[in-house]
Amino acid sequence: VQLVQSGGGSVQAGGSLRLSCAAPGYTFSTYPMGWFRRAPGKEREGVAVIFSDDSTLYADSVRGRFTISKDNAKNTMYLHMSNLKPEDTAMYYCAVRTASGYSIFHPRNYGYWGPGTQVTVSS
Repeated sequence: VQLVQSGGGSVQAGGSLRLSCAAPGYTFSTYPMGWFRRAPGKEREGVAVIFSDDSTLYADSVRGRFTISKDNAKNTMYLHMSNLKPEDTAMYYCAVRTASGYSIFHPRNYGYWGPGTQVTVSS
């Protein structure tokens, strides 16, 4: 599964950005998908997950500010980020869940990854 990411960039604190993750030829409705991020000097962390029934889970740090969604017809997943903070600065990755042996936000559950896109939030 090839994941193609777009979006991201630089924004001032309080601003908004939208990330996209497309998977041509892959049936989006089959498996849960998620967004992760890795800030400099930190480990990769889960941000949001969306399931086949469109239910969602969010990390505490982004709940109420980020929204994950998907368009099955377009095979595209989105992460809309609002009220961005400098601590949201990171490389953001989309991923497809292929295992379930770990907690929902554990990277080891995800077997396919996008290349990453940078999000930089200035104060």
